[in-house]
Amino acid sequence: MRLQQDQVWEKGETALRITRLERHEVEFKYLTAGGESEILVKKEFCRLLKGANLRAPQPKVEPAE
Repeated sequence: MRLQQDQVWEKGETALRITRLERHEVEFKYLTAGGESEILVKKEFCRLLKGANLRAPQPKVEPAE
């Protein structure tokens, strides 16, 4: 599993977005539960994601000149 910043993971009714990714820890937000932010060690975060699906990334739209 390759984690990247701004990825959105869905597990059942819950959606998580990675807001900050460092070598040993991950900061993420719950998108469905009022936007609570949490920090976990990468190993624990990967355990949390077990069985979750990665939401397809949204294409970036560049502003018209």
